[in-house]
Amino acid sequence: MATHHKAEGPSLRSLSKRQWMRIVSGVAGVGLVAAAGIATSNIYRHSDVVATDQPTAYSITDDTYAASRGNAREALDGDPTYINVTINGKTRTVLGTDFTDVKSVLDAGDITLEPEDTVTPALTDKVDESTTITIERAGAQMETEETKIPFNTVRKETDSLPKGEEKVETEGEEGIMEKTNLVTRSGDKVVSSNTFASWVKKAPVEKVVLVGTGVAQDTTTTQQDTDSSSDSNASSGSDASQSQSANSSIGTTVPVGDMQQWAHDYLLANGGSEADFTATVYIITHESGWSPTATNPSSGAYGLAQALPGSKMASHGADWATNYQTQLKWFWDYCKGRYGSIQGAYAFWQANHWY
Repeated sequence: MATHHKAEGPSLRSLSKRQWMRIVSGVAGVGLVAAAGIATSNIYRHSDVVATDQPTAYSITDDTYAASRGNAREALDGDPTYINVTINGKTRTVLGTDFTDVKSVLDAGDITLEPEDTVTPALTDKVDESTTITIERAGAQMETEETKIPFNTVRKETDSLPKGEEKVETEGEEGIMEKTNLVTRSGDKVVSSNTFASWVKKAPVEKVVLVGTGVAQDTTTTQQDTDSSSDSNASSGSDASQSQSANSSIGTTVPVGDMQQWAHDYLLANGGSEADFTATVYIITHESGWSPTATNPSSGAYGLAQALPGSKMASHGADWATNYQTQLKWFWDYCKGRYGSIQGAYAFWQANHWY
């Protein structure tokens, strides 16, 4: 089982003005723009993965990177510390507790060094919030690309339409995933491409289709029908209430791609519902655009569910960094442990834009 943080955990509101200024400067220092590559791996990956007791998950959409709100703010255990790490001129902030030396910061941020990297200060040097760790990788540069995030179609039943009739309530719109890589080239050839950050720049808009469940209306009106209209009005309040209830349903989502199809089948085979799947798709789409290697540049939140740190998911498998199934199983357990259900997490996300 995953270790979950209580919603009433310690707050970062007590941080000093200088500390918050460092957070803002860390986020502002992140420059993002595109890269295609072969042999892609995550630059924030540490080979010796240990689940640590730090914040779990929060959204990277809406407000820029959400660095100062949500679980990142409220779910820390212990005295929070922010250390900036600059790699080839681009900066990200590593959030954690009980940092001791440079190596402890890199470990918390899942930052793997290459043999030829230059690190300042030295790995064994002590750190505090005035420390900025600088890593230079010769022959590499940051490049950014944007890719499209497909939208889902959600079907919602309503008795405001006759049975069998369908109506498009909202047209779907693709989202945008922005990915920045640290790329090493030999001439025009890409030798390696390591992910610096990937995040949902713009969440897709679901296509919502209303599916009628009501009784077809008879267009022939008689005097008797008119006379009995007052009687039918007596039940109109109840009908309206039922219609509103039907319209408030989160609906049934059509899976897109192999990951979503697996998630759908797994949930339903293990006691979940179509509504649980709809809730899952909505949260994961907004958190990571269904990228198992999505990395928040301001904190290092990682994976489909944007776990913070990503190593939290090691409780569900050593392959947490790349296996979407492991990440989703952690996500579902996290939702149930913190909010009571997947739909509970969905309702909280709708109200707060983080979970």
